[in-house]
Amino acid sequence: MEYISTRGHIEPVSFKEAVMMGLAADGGLILPNPIPTVDPKTLEDWKKLSYPELALEIMELFVNDIPGEDLKALIVEAYRTFDTPEVTPVVDMGKFNVLELFHGPTLAFKDIALQFLGNLFSYILRGTGETMNILGATSGDTGSAAIYGVRGKDNINIFILHPHGRVSEVQALQMTTVSDKNVFNIAVEGTFDDCQSIVKAIFNQLDFKARYRLASINSINWARVLAQIVYYVFATLKLEEQTGSDICNFSVPTGNFGDIFAGYLAKRMIRPKIGRLILGTNENNILTRFILEGRYVIGDVVSTISPSMDIQIASNFERYLFYLYDQDAERVRFAMEQFEKEGIIKFSREERSTVRNDFASVSIDQASTLSAIRDIYQDCGYILDPHTAVGVAAALRLAPDLPEGPAVCLATAHPAKFPDAVRKAIGREPDRPDSLKGIELKSSRCKILPADIDEIKKYIEKHAI
Repeated sequence: MEYISTRGHIEPVSFKEAVMMGLAADGGLILPNPIPTVDPKTLEDWKKLSYPELALEIMELFVNDIPGEDLKALIVEAYRTFDTPEVTPVVDMGKFNVLELFHGPTLAFKDIALQFLGNLFSYILRGTGETMNILGATSGDTGSAAIYGVRGKDNINIFILHPHGRVSEVQALQMTTVSDKNVFNIAVEGTFDDCQSIVKAIFNQLDFKARYRLASINSINWARVLAQIVYYVFATLKLEEQTGSDICNFSVPTGNFGDIFAGYLAKRMIRPKIGRLILGTNENNILTRFILEGRYVIGDVVSTISPSMDIQIASNFERYLFYLYDQDAERVRFAMEQFEKEGIIKFSREERSTVRNDFASVSIDQASTLSAIRDIYQDCGYILDPHTAVGVAAALRLAPDLPEGPAVCLATAHPAKFPDAVRKAIGREPDRPDSLKGIELKSSRCKILPADIDEIKKYIEKHAI
């Protein structure tokens, strides 16, 4: 297995090199070459495995430069922090299933990848004796999950940018109340897209990146996507055992295209067991417009009750574009350069047909999101967070168009992270897990900076390890 760039201007690299590179040196995103496929006999054997065991089997298809026992130890340690041995349990809700991805230390699906990636970074650095400065942007959950993945680790400092006042209070406190000296929170006076653009621009300054040994924890890092492939396969095999259906459909609330892109790769790996991938967006619906209209066009960011999806530029979109363009890296490079200049990419009729075969999509507004939370609570007594509610509403709305087989809605965060939205929907806040009790009473530290790349760079220079 080797790794290449979507823009085609780097020599193939190994898995560990891909992890440490984050964003490719040519400005593209890293992808495996080729995507492995799994035969039916192997899938049958995988049904007997626990989540960590399945993770090892899948990751070994992509990792050829870490000994198997070492990789196993990294995986076991990552999921030891979860509050259930299943890691990602599947809950039957009657008309659909919920894949609970919030059982990690920060109560969000980002823990599944970032607990692993934090351990992986530490492992690689122990082997080289080097240090690293992690730089990332968050629309809410990535930041705290990344911080918890590396807090207190030797030889690593972490800098997280979040949009000031545009994440939930609980999300902000989960980041800013971490007191470890290697953690630096930056509240940017702007949107998440501003944060993401600054991070990408800094990574594209190769001299600065090398001087301060910058590494990425955002979903531009391939290891994030790899870890997320596992739960699609896990849920598919689990439901096949329970229902006898050989096809599983997934509904994914997304803004950055990373989570659903992992589902796209899982679908290619275990085809035909994954049917449709439903992409649910809120009012920030650049991805829904792409799927339905065949145009990828920037709009204005709208603040919503599902803030982790308040995104207009999906950083993982380029990975899918690579496959949509039949792995033509030069065409991808041209399209992304055009997008940076003009804010639009248009697609042919044949390409639009391919996209609609790969994905279904619908945009769910805030009123419908609240209705979904309220309806599911009244029907089942189960509380959805507002992001998960987008995915559930999308699945229910598109149910008549899905292939026969169970629908799985990804529950991307614990509802207690968004108490205001839940209270609007059902009249009360959800019960808090122990990890969130009293979080407002903890001391908090955060640096507020303008959305200016030079100001961010100065702060990194001052505090880098």
